[in-house]
Amino acid sequence: MSSLNLSILDLVPVRSGQTSAQAVAASLDLAARADALGYTRYWFAEHHNMPAVASTTPPVLAAAAAARTSRIRVGSGGVMLPNHSPLVVAEQFAALEALAPGRVDLGIGRAPGSDPVITQLLRMSGTTSDVERFPQHVHDIRALVSAQGATVQFTSGGTYDIHATPAATGMPTVWLLGSSDYSAQLAAASGLPYVFANHFSGEGLERALALYRQEYQPSEEHPEPVTFLTANVVAAETEADAHARALPQIRMMARLRGGMPLTALETVEQAAQAEESDRLAAPVIDRMSERWFIGTGPDVRSRLEAFAAQWGVDEVMISPVAASHDAEPLDAAPGRTRTLELLAGR
Repeated sequence: MSSLNLSILDLVPVRSGQTSAQAVAASLDLAARADALGYTRYWFAEHHNMPAVASTTPPVLAAAAAARTSRIRVGSGGVMLPNHSPLVVAEQFAALEALAPGRVDLGIGRAPGSDPVITQLLRMSGTTSDVERFPQHVHDIRALVSAQGATVQFTSGGTYDIHATPAATGMPTVWLLGSSDYSAQLAAASGLPYVFANHFSGEGLERALALYRQEYQPSEEHPEPVTFLTANVVAAETEADAHARALPQIRMMARLRGGMPLTALETVEQAAQAEESDRLAAPVIDRMSERWFIGTGPDVRSRLEAFAAQWGVDEVMISPVAASHDAEPLDAAPGRTRTLELLAGR
């Protein structure tokens, strides 16, 4: 690869007729291929109760990916912190750090990652999941995963020491994720690396990066601001095949934003047939197609390099969203694999 570092964001897509086991197997094969191709990191997102997405538990998937790889960084993009106790998150990722020392990233987000019903179920544990305490919970996790641990101060005057693991010698790198001014400013004030979730819509990118860089407070671990961007990407041998493989994911996003019922991800053939008859949310599809990186390997690679240069970053995390054809194996992701290979010049 050139000077541009590329990483992977995986939602573990589930296509029509595919089981969760097959979807996870395909993603773990993809992680192994990304490792061999020289990609920088491989993150799993947290989403819940979505027929087309199997990435509900980033730490579990990251552990499986760590076992299948040797050098690539693994982690979350991200753990939706309001859904979880900070101590549980700290213990999960401290254990990951013990499994794969020096290779673990803990990306943290503030959004729920699901609908209000699932959010309520996830937060039934009580006040520890209060979204208003997000900054304090980020601080707590950073302390808990460190070798020094954290100290609880009792109102009676006593103290109680807590460690995510009993004998940590390293800690995962903590990143803040978001698509708003809030996350950018909190990352800056905390001296943390920041990722703008550009693959959502791209709106607000310029302001978020400017706020993060202008307001950044140096920390011991990160004396300078550290950031990269995400992007939806499909690369194929031909322009036509790339657009055909992108259409199922684009149609799913259009349904999501339009409040329509969600289904498993369509195959290329299913999406093409449906598109001829219903032209689902055509304006939304057209707008998303313009924002995504879709085309041949050299073309997409060139556009990603220009995108990184435009925003002053040296890394882009791609979400490889190429769908499968009907005849392709259910336990593999040829389109997503080929995207990674073409961008790596293979």
